[in-house]
Amino acid sequence: MIAPSSKLLTRVAVVLLPFSLLPAIAPASLTLSIAAIVLFASLALLDVFFGLGRLSGIQIRLAETTRMTRDKEGILEVHIQNQGKKTLQLRIGIPLPQAFESDQEDMWVRLPDNEEFSRVEWPCRPLERGHFLLDSCHLERLSPLGFWCFREMQPVSSEIRVYPNLMSERRNLAALFLNRGLLGLHAHRQVGQGREFEKLREYLPGDNFDDIHWKATAKRGRPITKEFQIEKTQEVYVVVDASRLSARPSVPGEEDSDTILERYIASALVLGLVAERQGDLFGLLTFSERVNRFVRAKSGKSHYDSCRDALYTLRARTVNPDFDELCSFIRLRLRRRALIVFLTNLEDPVLSESFARNADLISRQHLVLVNMFHPPGAAPLFETGDVEKLDDLYRELAGHIQWQDIRQLERLLEKKGVRFHLLDNDLMCVQLVTQYINVKRRQIL
Repeated sequence: MIAPSSKLLTRVAVVLLPFSLLPAIAPASLTLSIAAIVLFASLALLDVFFGLGRLSGIQIRLAETTRMTRDKEGILEVHIQNQGKKTLQLRIGIPLPQAFESDQEDMWVRLPDNEEFSRVEWPCRPLERGHFLLDSCHLERLSPLGFWCFREMQPVSSEIRVYPNLMSERRNLAALFLNRGLLGLHAHRQVGQGREFEKLREYLPGDNFDDIHWKATAKRGRPITKEFQIEKTQEVYVVVDASRLSARPSVPGEEDSDTILERYIASALVLGLVAERQGDLFGLLTFSERVNRFVRAKSGKSHYDSCRDALYTLRARTVNPDFDELCSFIRLRLRRRALIVFLTNLEDPVLSESFARNADLISRQHLVLVNMFHPPGAAPLFETGDVEKLDDLYRELAGHIQWQDIRQLERLLEKKGVRFHLLDNDLMCVQLVTQYINVKRRQIL
């Protein structure tokens, strides 16, 4: 593609326009004006002729996979191949997705002499997490006299993976790990007896009869006791709800705020980091109207990367969650007792009834923690105290009814051995980690 440059347009205004008007003022200058116009047109045509093929031998490549973090400055690597190995000026344009912002719409690059390969860094900042593809790149080079722009579009193949930003959540957890948990100098005493078998030993007065190993006692002819140790490697699963209720904004009335699903994803990844640090195995399960992804509990950096890859493309769907299939899947696939942390929404009475009905399938074998985003306005009657108009009274009554339904659901789940918690937007990660640490400290699992 050939387009006139700003230099050509300027010369047309400076040269052609005056010479085209000059014969009307001075008829004797007609020959001079025609000669000047023909000369200028000849130069422009010669510039086109000698500029053909200016982009031949230039090839653009982008990195196959680029990993970035949401709301954090990132770098997109652009590799340029100059087969001619000559110094030249090149203009590059990359059509970034709408979820990205960059201070540069295009970039002028000077390719050095005697260098076939060059590398350029394109700064950009992703505003959304997810998976993005780049399939084209635009090049431009000026003609020898600078009158024309020779442009070309080259196909490229590059993917950008944008992961959630966990910096704010990790800063909030710093104080939590300083004073509680199993880390540092301020570790709390662990309550309860570990149930992981360690060894057999001779019976000592005061040992519990329930701990006697009767087969070993019969074989050896004297009392033998089983000795247990604190469980050091346990399985922790986070179940993330990606149904319609998770698509709502986390801050009511602010459409630009993160969705509830975004907060769930960040909290799940932070809990995975904490479980890894505590020596436990971390797993992941996402669901909507069906089970979407299942990552079995393991440990290590590569496993955490697999969990992160399973979450960074997760999107909320406008469907109801299917707790029947979910609980059946967990019952069949998870044979070992594990801590299962649900991040879901049970405000809908139909959904809460469905979950309570299926909770028996998993609560008898696993330790289940159900966490729900605190519904806006759900509180006991007149707790806020700012009732001035009739509309405020109706709002308080609606919030009280909602709070009463939640309390009733909590009591129902408690009878089934399921622990229910409400999460705040700003303290969600801290609350989840606190629940996990309390389970570890009290040896409930």
